Amino acid sequence: MDELFFYNVYAIVQEIPIGCVASYQMIATLAGRPRNSRLVGKALRNAHLFGNYPCHRVVHADGSLVNGWEEQRSLLESEDVVFLTNGKVDMKSCLWKTTSF
Repeated sequence: MDELFFYNVYAIVQEIPIGCVASYQMIATLAGRPRNSRLVGKALRNAHLFGNYPCHRVVHADGSLVNGWEEQRSLLESEDVVFLTNGKVDMKSCLWKTTSF
């Protein structure tokens, strides 16, 4: 397990504002490893072991949600994240606009 990378991922995810989302690729890039978006997913699956992080705010680059995580959409909707008619997050209006990216 790449603990330092995981902690960097958690620190970045903690910064995503309410009502915004980030992609796995974006988090990987911000953590200094742009080719490791799948490892971001692994880190987020284990996040509950290290604290309480807003992992629901991380989605696929096309705005699709995590397969099998039914409550992700309701968590995002409760934060006023906008969804398109195809069920994906409206990335144009909800993507986190961080100055680091």
